[in-house]
Amino acid sequence: MENPLADRLRPKSMEDIIGQNHILGKGKILNQIIKSGFIPNMIFYGPPGVGKTTAAYIIAEMTNKRFHKLNATTDSTKDIKEVLNELNTFMGYNGIILYIDEIHHFPKRTQQILLEYMENGQITLIGSTTENPYFYVFKAILSRATVIEFEPLSNKEIIEGLKKVSSKLEKEDSNIKINYSKAALNIISNAADGDMRKALNILELIIRTQQTAKDSSIEITEDLAQEFSQKSYNFDRDGDRHYDVLSAFQKSIRGSDTQAALLYLAMLLKAGDLTSVIRRLLVIACEDIGLAYPQAISIVKACTDTAMQIGLPEAQIPLAEAVILLAASPKSNSAVTAIGRAMEDVNKSNIGDIPTHLRDGHYSGAEKLGRMQSYKYPHNFPNNYVNQQYLPDNLIDKIYYEYGKNKFEQSMKSYWENIKQRNDI
Repeated sequence: MENPLADRLRPKSMEDIIGQNHILGKGKILNQIIKSGFIPNMIFYGPPGVGKTTAAYIIAEMTNKRFHKLNATTDSTKDIKEVLNELNTFMGYNGIILYIDEIHHFPKRTQQILLEYMENGQITLIGSTTENPYFYVFKAILSRATVIEFEPLSNKEIIEGLKKVSSKLEKEDSNIKINYSKAALNIISNAADGDMRKALNILELIIRTQQTAKDSSIEITEDLAQEFSQKSYNFDRDGDRHYDVLSAFQKSIRGSDTQAALLYLAMLLKAGDLTSVIRRLLVIACEDIGLAYPQAISIVKACTDTAMQIGLPEAQIPLAEAVILLAASPKSNSAVTAIGRAMEDVNKSNIGDIPTHLRDGHYSGAEKLGRMQSYKYPHNFPNNYVNQQYLPDNLIDKIYYEYGKNKFEQSMKSYWENIKQRNDI
């Protein structure tokens, strides 16, 4: 059976790899490692279809070491031990390069088996993962390895790769002529979502279904590209990308960029992630808008309750309303800063006793203990305010809340400065 196009025409040298200039360009980390000839233990981190496996194959070709490839989703501890057994044979004399695809799927105990052999240099580990290695790879392995991050390919890079492969196919078979429009390749690259392998799979599917014995000329039209490029969204609700999108979502609202916030909302909703969106919107209303527009939390709660009640796809409407409101609202983090300062004192400071006049006095014997005896009831005074000590003695001069520089909080500040000034007269 013929290998898929992505495997059959896999690049044979680092220069042929599409993209990844940030690690393969002149003077960049992977470029320098390869030129030095010293191959350290490495973890390749990045989304699928961006060249991680290809880079590992090419590195293996450049060494005299025995190369083994395992996949953590299908292989086990037994398979690792079989590879390690070669170390005592002629085949493993120069050492072994062990490439483990999706290494994050191996449990901790399985990953630990590799440590001794990595330490003494008998094996060179190259692991690849689509998940953040700092969350999913055993820390002892990370301390012995260099993490190299691969990035999703741009549309321009995907199109460049499609053109190169089309040209190679024509050279392989002089009877084949592949014609395409720029718009058709753009449709395929959009659907690939930064994944070269996915783009090549789409290209191969079009070529195989359109190629006939009578006509060796293949026309890749916009209609064909659209038909075969059923776009799926690369999103794992438990994965690293999930938290990246949520982070970008909140930061865009905090930064008052309505357009970006709506895009990230659409990405989250495309994945059906209603729960995370609602939770994050309620947090944003308090953390980032806060007292600059106190009514925001009530409106957002109404929008999110409505979204939960009607469900997707209609839920996108009230959620979009909440996002636009929050992004366009004035911002204040005075509340989150204030409680942060107070929590710091609770965690680190000697708070001391609560003032006696503030303690509970609604029990027998409280009066003998002096509880609440000198407490002044504010509602018995003008403007419902009277000056008295509320903070413990140890924190008497502490300032936790500072008024934000927005219209609402400044109006509160003016009000209380006026009231307290009168009280001091």
